[in-house]
Amino acid sequence: MPTELDLTLDRIMDAQTAPGQVFELATIERRGVEMPVFKNAPPSLAHYFLHYGMAHGEATFLVDGDVRLTFAETLAAARAVAAGLVADHGLQRGDRVGIAARNSANWIVAYIGIIMAGGCATLLNGFWTGEEMAYGIRLADCKLVLADKQRAARLEGTEHAAEIVPMSHGNPPAEGLAACWAEPGPPAAPDLGSDDLATILYTSGSTGQSKGAVSDHRGVVNAVMNYVAMTSMALAYLVGKGEAPTLQPCALVAVPLFHVTGEVPLFLQSFALGRKLVMMPRWDAREALRLMAEEKVTYFVGVPLMSYEIATHPDRDQFDISACTGFAAGGAPRPADHVAKIRESFPQGFPLLGYGLTETNAIGCGNFNENYLAKPTSTGKASRPLVDLAILDDDGNKVAQGGVGEVCIRTVANFLGYWNNEGATASAYTKDAYFRTGDLGYLDEDGYLFIVDRKKDIIIRGGENISCIEVEQAIYGCEAIAECSVFGLPDERYGEIPAAVYHLRDGASLTDEELCTFLKQRLAPFKIPARLWQSEQPLPRLGTQKIDKRAVRKLFAGEAGAA
Repeated sequence: MPTELDLTLDRIMDAQTAPGQVFELATIERRGVEMPVFKNAPPSLAHYFLHYGMAHGEATFLVDGDVRLTFAETLAAARAVAAGLVADHGLQRGDRVGIAARNSANWIVAYIGIIMAGGCATLLNGFWTGEEMAYGIRLADCKLVLADKQRAARLEGTEHAAEIVPMSHGNPPAEGLAACWAEPGPPAAPDLGSDDLATILYTSGSTGQSKGAVSDHRGVVNAVMNYVAMTSMALAYLVGKGEAPTLQPCALVAVPLFHVTGEVPLFLQSFALGRKLVMMPRWDAREALRLMAEEKVTYFVGVPLMSYEIATHPDRDQFDISACTGFAAGGAPRPADHVAKIRESFPQGFPLLGYGLTETNAIGCGNFNENYLAKPTSTGKASRPLVDLAILDDDGNKVAQGGVGEVCIRTVANFLGYWNNEGATASAYTKDAYFRTGDLGYLDEDGYLFIVDRKKDIIIRGGENISCIEVEQAIYGCEAIAECSVFGLPDERYGEIPAAVYHLRDGASLTDEELCTFLKQRLAPFKIPARLWQSEQPLPRLGTQKIDKRAVRKLFAGEAGAA
């Protein structure tokens, strides 16, 4: 039976989306299917930034060490960056512009500036090696890449055709982005529409190499507005209970901005909410507590263990973080006991869980408050009002209620496709426009989604997608290796960690340490297996002669579980 909270939230959302209301819906044809769309949504991210940047004006938006910027100052700085990109670097509408940098206020200003100039913001993974970044640049055919000193150094000597535009952090935008800074003209809405390209984000797939998921402005804006509608629904619920917030909403940025979680629900949504963002260059639970207390953070989102580390930190009682009422997680499921522990540690707030993907621009499902406590192993219900969630078989047919199948999502916010990869795009969608997530799950009688396995050969380490095939290919680059198998192991801190079993060629000799040293030259650190086994015997195989990954994992991962 639906809970009272579910019924209340549904009533609120029904009222919000009614004709004449802010979140009124219309329909549009996408991939040959009629889908709901927000009737009043801005036509592009540029229009979105202009509207809300002026609406929130003098409220503080970005806090990055000693740098503090209001919404108006952020918008003005982004317009100067846009002017510089066009005047000094020849940026034209639709050009892909990469950002290769760590989190900072200047990262956000750069993103907005690229959009305001008509470019397609291409978010390179800041953890990648130089070769991996160069591959991403070549894949998207980036004209420009705004890179901080560390990433620019990694790119030296790599093969790509982009112009590297230097940027730095911890200083005002006029200094940190001086290489793409010019006096902007009078404020005006850019000549951008809903069909123009907006973003490319990278996602690991079972093919072993990253793919560039490209979205237009309609998709990204509607994804953001779906989050805004959900937040508005939650606010109306609190107001109805007499618990209306009295502080400016404020979030700690502890996840990478180049990830869809950092980009859409955290950064982009904040522009509409008037929410302050507090930058945190690298994760440290005690520093997070300090910043949360000092800046009166009201909302926290991170990979599952981040909020658990805050809840269990020995110095937690030294900091007043009572302003924080939401502790959200994404990227991997939380252990059920963590859900209860977070609620116990922060009685003024609730643990929350979101489920979305790069290809869906982060929207999918959400599990809230009492409902999450009641069903801590569920990712929640489909996020209203846009998400159409279905459990399908391999032929694209819906399975019976409660049956296990592939989790599929259909919305106007879904990505257009993988850049220059029509084959992968075609296989990612069903004939009736559902995106195949690669996750296996089922819906219970109340419409709550439970993920039971992953169809794609992907490891999710703290929100970072790692392709098993990519890691295997790197291991096979070592001449001593005869065969290997890579898989994920459960881990309390990261959700999963990569592990590998390898068998050597006859007469070869290799230690785990030597293999790790070899891999450091070929893989980003987070992709290097944290657990290695050397098998004295050839690895078990299926009848097709493929390595039997399930058998390998059963043989070796049991040892890790026992440890």
